[in-house]
Amino acid sequence: MQDSAVLGRIERRLRDLDVPLAITLWNGQRLTPKDPPRVSVTVRSPKALASLVRPTMGKLARYYVEEDLDVEGEARQVIRVSEALSGSATAAQGKTGRFRKWIGHSRVFDSKAVRYHYDVNDDFFGLWLDSKRVYSCAYYRRGEDTLETAQEQKLDHICRKLMLKPGERFLDIGCGWGALIMWAAQRYKVRATGVTLSKNQYEYTRARIRDLGLDDWCEVKLLDYRDIAEDQPYDKIASVGMFEHVGRKNLPVYFGKIFRLLRPGGLVMNHGITLNSVTQHELGSDIGAFIDEYVFPGGELSHISHVVEAMSAQGLESCDVESLRPHYARTLWQWVERLEANRDVALATVGQKAYRIWRIYMAGSAHAFERGWMSVFQVLAGKPLADGKLVLPATRDYIYAG
Repeated sequence: MQDSAVLGRIERRLRDLDVPLAITLWNGQRLTPKDPPRVSVTVRSPKALASLVRPTMGKLARYYVEEDLDVEGEARQVIRVSEALSGSATAAQGKTGRFRKWIGHSRVFDSKAVRYHYDVNDDFFGLWLDSKRVYSCAYYRRGEDTLETAQEQKLDHICRKLMLKPGERFLDIGCGWGALIMWAAQRYKVRATGVTLSKNQYEYTRARIRDLGLDDWCEVKLLDYRDIAEDQPYDKIASVGMFEHVGRKNLPVYFGKIFRLLRPGGLVMNHGITLNSVTQHELGSDIGAFIDEYVFPGGELSHISHVVEAMSAQGLESCDVESLRPHYARTLWQWVERLEANRDVALATVGQKAYRIWRIYMAGSAHAFERGWMSVFQVLAGKPLADGKLVLPATRDYIYAG
């Protein structure tokens, strides 16, 4: 099809959808809406132009990352225009799933996948994360809370839910840059251990523990969760933003390992992203395919009901389930704003492609949380005592007191 014919089809589609998008071709041809455009796209090739006729959100993201499309506009508007063009108001609906999802989660595969995602460049993450480098959903108690405040509130929210007490053995599976173990050691006087598969995170956390004088309270290990020693059980366990890497077929292995690591009467808090459709395997409109290829190799999400079921099947009794979906949308938009504010430094640090991947991935994720395609839940569970009891306060007041 000739470029002019393709452009004509796109023009009619934009008019029918009333999408505020301006398009400029590689040869200077330009398509402008009747109202001032909120987003402007420069098309670099006929292939990329054809993709705009009936696109998917994932394919648009791919063309943007590969620089077949240049996009100007505020990130929120870019994602909204992408959804409108893709006709994906139900982007999260329907069963999907690709063969490569079932390649398995061996120790070698998981280690490579984690390093691909987290070992981009520590200085890059420092551009848009808070000062403690907490790479998970923050917890906003008030409208005026900054990202820094909200992340500290999230760390404390977890510690309070787990009822951490001085001297307890505390394990953080997938500890990131160590913020939770250091927070718990400093404020709750626990013996904290963190494990990660990211060499960068491991080295950073070791240095921070040393700098803060927490060597007697904290340790970090470069270790697969399946290889954590079970000879000394832990009183409390947390896993934040980790089980998304495990794989649905491995959830029994994952939660079974946690059960064996936990002493009778102990508590575990699993904080992770979930899908909001019971039947789906990944986000639709090719979003899941894009994330698997460019962001989270091997990452898989489940509905919260499947998570609770998998925990229960391994003997962990769920005591409290809390959705933080609005909190993650706000967190992600703040990350995007901070990344864009540091665009020049980010480009110098990681290059154009990585910058585009993270910008579009985080903006798209923020939109998905807002639209209800994804959620994030904290599930507090316990390992009952021999008599079936699990000692917890009668109400949730203990989480918020003080």
